[in-house]
Amino acid sequence: MVSDTTREGGCGCGHVRYQVEGEPIFVNNCHCRQCQQQTGGTSVVNAFYENERVTVTSGTLTEHVLEAGSGGPHVICRCGECGVAMWSYYPRIGRIALGLRVGTLDDPGSLTPDAVIWLQDKMPWVTLPEGIPHFDQYYDFREVLPQDRVARMDALIERRKAGEG
Repeated sequence: MVSDTTREGGCGCGHVRYQVEGEPIFVNNCHCRQCQQQTGGTSVVNAFYENERVTVTSGTLTEHVLEAGSGGPHVICRCGECGVAMWSYYPRIGRIALGLRVGTLDDPGSLTPDAVIWLQDKMPWVTLPEGIPHFDQYYDFREVLPQDRVARMDALIERRKAGEG
């Protein structure tokens, strides 16, 4: 079942605007060292969606490729004017899904992380939110997410195995 929720968002200067349909597959608050370096902050919150659920409604994006922790290409899509990171494509899932930066949503508080990850790298003074599972590194999504979102993730995995993305 697809939610009829539509969220909108954009960059800091307003050049890029987008819409995203439905609810995310999962939302992570990642404290890994790479996320710290790439954002200049203590962590990043990413909402993962199937690529076809996100539509750029105005503006242009640039792509910047960095090496992911796995060694593969981590593609960060940024506003072509102000450089704000809008979302990323990660090597394990390719371009069939993206990690949307929740802070770029018009209402970023409308999404709550399903998990806080890579705590082994978190700043020592960061406190963890109550009621959200947290992990030193990553987690098995099947143990955290509800079955409908597990099914969406499984569908992405099958698409990737079939050569998509």
